[in-house]
Amino acid sequence: MISEFNNRKVLVTGGLGFIGSNLALRLVRAGARVTIVDSEVAGCGANRYNLAPAKGDLRVIAADVGDNTSLAGEIRGCSVVFNLAGEISHIHSMRDPARDAALNAMSQLRFLEECARQEPGIRVVYASTRQIYGVPRYLPVDERHPIQPVDFNGIHKYAATSYHLLWSDLGRIDARVLCLTNVYGPRLALWLSGQGFLANFLRRGLLQQTIEIFGDGRQLRDPIYVDDAVDAFLLAGAAAAPQSRLWNVGGQQTLSLADIAAFVSAAAGAPPPVCRPFPAEHKGIDIGSYCSDSTRIREELGWHPRIAFGEGVRRSLDYFQREFPHYLSKDDAALVPEPGPVGAP
Repeated sequence: MISEFNNRKVLVTGGLGFIGSNLALRLVRAGARVTIVDSEVAGCGANRYNLAPAKGDLRVIAADVGDNTSLAGEIRGCSVVFNLAGEISHIHSMRDPARDAALNAMSQLRFLEECARQEPGIRVVYASTRQIYGVPRYLPVDERHPIQPVDFNGIHKYAATSYHLLWSDLGRIDARVLCLTNVYGPRLALWLSGQGFLANFLRRGLLQQTIEIFGDGRQLRDPIYVDDAVDAFLLAGAAAAPQSRLWNVGGQQTLSLADIAAFVSAAAGAPPPVCRPFPAEHKGIDIGSYCSDSTRIREELGWHPRIAFGEGVRRSLDYFQREFPHYLSKDDAALVPEPGPVGAP
């Protein structure tokens, strides 16, 4: 899988962010000629420190993916585009729908038009989300599940998903779409709000604070460690002629939020978690329980998650305990205790 990218020109949009930077670093190790495009919009998680291990073995262009003038030359001759640009916050999308539409829909449409213009048939692997399905009608959720987003982020991400699939049906690009569940791991933007409950849980664990769970804690999730998510992107990008163009990508285990919080707290040596009533702003867009049916990507691309949740949490805490000045606000960083061995429940 890795050898497929040796000496190939690859573009990673949103590559200063959490998943994008982990993907870019793996591509660099594979010998790819990597260019990152990231607008570094405030609140979306861009962090140049994420790429420190690359030691300059890639290029970074500060631009919006919808800026056709800046990117035309970068797209030409490109073998694969890994398209991870955009905003992921559900709460932010409800507060400012127009901003979310600009980042997740209109910029994507302009970008795909330029891809089709500059490099007809170019392979584009897009990071979509489980949020497009809305409240699950059944579990686990497969790719045939009805589309009914409950927030503007889900609506706009589905619009972008549809752009990719339509341009592909028209023969203009070669799109592949991954509908990701909750991804966690090193380089997650812990200092930002709206980055998902796992960012909040890990941050509070690092600070030895009590993790607060909204609701009764029985809601189910199947978190996926970032290395497993990167594997899915690489397999989708390397596949010559896949049977499908859209796959659900979920974690190895389905766990309750209470169990997830308890594990993070115990591993970090933090107080036991507590349950709190849903704030009104969150309650209206809560989807309840969710877990992915990843059968399609397993059967068609040979992907399966390798990292159990416990191991992923230990790796994450170990990384952030070493690198916390780069992932927490100054006030929070001052509260981090001296690092010790990461524990287990």
